[in-house]
Amino acid sequence: MRLLTIVCTNCGRAYPLEGAPYQCPTCGGIFDIPAPLPYDPSKVDNSQPGIWRYRHTFGLPDGAEAVSFGEGNTPLLWAEVLGRQVAFKCEYRNPTGSFKDRGSSVLAGVLKSRGIRAAVEDSSGNAGASFAAYAVRAGIHARIFVPASSSGPKRQQIEAYGAELIPIPGSRNDVTTAALKAAGDGLVYASHAYLPFNIPGYATAAYEIYDQLGTVPSAVLTPCGQGGLLLGVARGFDAIRQSGAFFPLPKMIGVQARACAPLWVMSTVGMSGMGFVTEGETYAEGVRVRTPVRGDILLRTVKSSRGAFIAVDEDDILRGRDELARRGFQVEPTSALVWNALEQVLGQLPDPVVVLLTGAGFKSKI
Repeated sequence: MRLLTIVCTNCGRAYPLEGAPYQCPTCGGIFDIPAPLPYDPSKVDNSQPGIWRYRHTFGLPDGAEAVSFGEGNTPLLWAEVLGRQVAFKCEYRNPTGSFKDRGSSVLAGVLKSRGIRAAVEDSSGNAGASFAAYAVRAGIHARIFVPASSSGPKRQQIEAYGAELIPIPGSRNDVTTAALKAAGDGLVYASHAYLPFNIPGYATAAYEIYDQLGTVPSAVLTPCGQGGLLLGVARGFDAIRQSGAFFPLPKMIGVQARACAPLWVMSTVGMSGMGFVTEGETYAEGVRVRTPVRGDILLRTVKSSRGAFIAVDEDDILRGRDELARRGFQVEPTSALVWNALEQVLGQLPDPVVVLLTGAGFKSKI
């Protein structure tokens, strides 16, 4: 099995062969996967569980154990929106109720293959719940830092899996600061934002969409906080194209809550606008991220796809949730961002259009 090339985006040093540093030990830069993912349709192994049928794209050692609950294989369902048929990829049907399971499965596999037995993570809820489940599956003790204001069901889910839950008062950024301090004290920081290992997991959604549609969508819409899902799906479609399928890449459209929309601001007015970005209260707690770790990479990815970032007002979030529910999709408010985004851009997009519904409705009490 060919290992993925992972390097520091700042100094170019390769990712260490042992341990699991969340940033470059030499310069403090973040790690990324610079080359296209090695997707090969002839190597898809349907005998493997869940997304692990694509394990040849994960870059793990041959003997690495699959850490899986059967994630992936989520349905692609059609529904009418503004007189058009739109395809909804139901990522909330993953085992812990969110798309994060695709990334957590691969991340837990990497950590287990490197002998990691304990790790910390910070999350608004979904990433923490997902990592807690996959960590216990991999025999890893998880300590999860969350905002004290996080949705009760998400916190209960984290604790139910046996993880150590640590609520932190203050902003979402304060939660990351607490996790970074724990990492500074010597614990492995299994960050879904800093580590690149979840990206090949998210890319599997693109492989599934391509198989389910039999073609490539004109555009993919997804809620966007740290932006790992958007980045993974974009790289998944690029990997398919690199394998010999010739098509234009879909427009990647990232959707943010206007109360905390740094990527929308940067794409609209540039870096000068970041001083006006707030971490405001929003129903869409899953995308309440003021400083995305891979912000520059996301901006380049969306621009190169001819896509866009869109901001959605609070009044439209719960309305979107209700509109989706009337079509049979019960999702949390963060997922519901996509409804108003569709209203804003659907008229500009040819068929087919795919929308990712990222988190289940049971995760929110609103």
